[in-house]
Amino acid sequence: MKFLISVVILSALCILFALIFPAWSDLLLLALPSFLASLLLLWDQRRGQGTHRGILGGALRDRRRGKRDGPRGRAIVDGSNIMHWRDGEPSFDPLHDVIHRLKALGFAPGVMFDANAGYLLAGRYLDDSSMAKRLKMREDAVVVVAKGSPADPVILTAARELGAIVISNDRYRDWAEAFPEVKTPGTLVRGGYRSGQLWLECEPEKAEDVQGLGKR
Repeated sequence: MKFLISVVILSALCILFALIFPAWSDLLLLALPSFLASLLLLWDQRRGQGTHRGILGGALRDRRRGKRDGPRGRAIVDGSNIMHWRDGEPSFDPLHDVIHRLKALGFAPGVMFDANAGYLLAGRYLDDSSMAKRLKMREDAVVVVAKGSPADPVILTAARELGAIVISNDRYRDWAEAFPEVKTPGTLVRGGYRSGQLWLECEPEKAEDVQGLGKR
């Protein structure tokens, strides 16, 4: 990101120089495209890195207003994983079930999705607001990450900053070096369906017969 910022600044200076000194106007042919391209890349990169801020911002606003997290804390729901829990097909049903169950267990849930989740669930792109309406949640409790950005590091960053558990059957092995806490028991909470009934590892009684494991 520092490189892109440097390119934006240098290109802007070159553009300014070319406008002040007409004899150097040809410099605009190089500087202007470079400025625009770098600015777009920088915006996209910052958007990808900051997509967990909705949930974090909502949590911080709640705390400033004196609202507490759930009695058992916060839970980040890996929406792109959980939507496959029932019969392996993408559906809103397991998402509704998990969110309802987490609230009943005393957790304050937030849900995060890959950018393509809307296409799998509804046949079209769904942004944060559209997803929140489908899930009947506050908009600042739902995040759809930027296109081209993986949801995994966003989920793990939000969980780290909020001290939250992560509800997913993904073990995040590719991110274990950057987020070693995924190896700590209790950080990642598995779940699924058994005989049509939802189970989660964070419940008082754990199920051993796992069905409906999530897919990516």
